[in-house]
Amino acid sequence: MSMTTGSGRGYSSEINVTPMIDILLVLLIIFMVIVPVTPKGLDALVPKPPKTEEPQLPQPRTIVVQVLHRAGEAPAYKINDTDYAKSDLLPKLTAIYANRAERVMFVKGDDGIDFRYVAEVIDIGRAANVDHVGLMTPKGSVSE
Repeated sequence: MSMTTGSGRGYSSEINVTPMIDILLVLLIIFMVIVPVTPKGLDALVPKPPKTEEPQLPQPRTIVVQVLHRAGEAPAYKINDTDYAKSDLLPKLTAIYANRAERVMFVKGDDGIDFRYVAEVIDIGRAANVDHVGLMTPKGSVSE
């Protein structure tokens, strides 16, 4: 390390690093205060055991709601081949999709059914928190 004496008249070509170190220490303290000290993880919910002791049957993965045409009467409704009244569709679909991660429902209408009944089933599915609704048609029903 060299030292200059005060006798020299002129500029010194040495870099003064003291201000840079001061700035570095101030920035280090600021970043230490900003960054939280305690690590924070993701909140996780632990599944609770069922309240009832009766064994539960596994639910089918694909849910198909059928709107069946009845001549001269209101249409009949089925969820996976089980008959339901129209008023029972919303509570049943809400119960089905309550614990599902995959919220997909298919709606299948008969050939002679008015589309408003299919639209009502889609609205009921949306009210039951269904994310995706697919429409099914009978095979060979597409006209060319």
